[in-house]
Amino acid sequence: MTDLSAMVKNVRKDIIRLAYGAGRKGAHLGPSLSMVEMLSVLFAEHFDFENDKFILSKGHGGLGYYAVMYAAGQISKEQLDAFEKNGSDFPGQPCRQPQNGVLYSSGSLGLGLSYGVGHAWSMRFRAQKGKVVVVMGDGELNEGSVWESVMLAKQQQLSNLLVIVDWNGMQSDGLSKDILYMDLEKIWKSFGWSVTICDGHDIDHLQEAYRKEDGKNPRVVLAKTVKGKGVSFMEGNKKWHHGHLDEGQYQTAMKELEGSNGV
Repeated sequence: MTDLSAMVKNVRKDIIRLAYGAGRKGAHLGPSLSMVEMLSVLFAEHFDFENDKFILSKGHGGLGYYAVMYAAGQISKEQLDAFEKNGSDFPGQPCRQPQNGVLYSSGSLGLGLSYGVGHAWSMRFRAQKGKVVVVMGDGELNEGSVWESVMLAKQQQLSNLLVIVDWNGMQSDGLSKDILYMDLEKIWKSFGWSVTICDGHDIDHLQEAYRKEDGKNPRVVLAKTVKGKGVSFMEGNKKWHHGHLDEGQYQTAMKELEGSNGV
């Protein structure tokens, strides 16, 4: 069984290391750090890489996605270390490369769930095993196309579809509740989805949330998280939605992570 606490710690350290290596180009640190536990638990213990499909709709979390893929043994360290380098398969936001498990390009928010609904519907039509997992940001839910997909998924009773919302309460330019307030639990339930709310940084809570099966309806896990989780000067700070690290910040971040369990 995977030591998930160690995995989480190593993933966060890789995120900081690669962001620092990107130099002045910087990286999307906040949205990558907030989803470390949710992806680590998913890929380590609740994802069948042979049959399941994964879509990162919040493409600005690409660095976190790559770091977890490496920790889960799906890409090599050489591939991971090519992050944001010229000619790399691993740019700041994921680009389609099925050979590495990246099924769709990300970057334009609100589209990932549409892809996921289509994929889940196709899998059911073809009687294929597995599920489709779509990871979204809470700010991304401002997009109208999301709710069109939500309605269609319910109508078609796509029980092979799981959405995980990185509910960190922030967007690139402020707090989600100030930009467009939504009662997420109430809204998703009103569309007939099976809804679970959990602490997105608690491994046991995530395990329990992922184990829940509905059998009839699509499922959504609303994972409450902290943007920039694990690095004190980044937590809840919109400045670190995207940014670059100087030497001092890099050393401080790595020291904090080394002295913790990555949380």
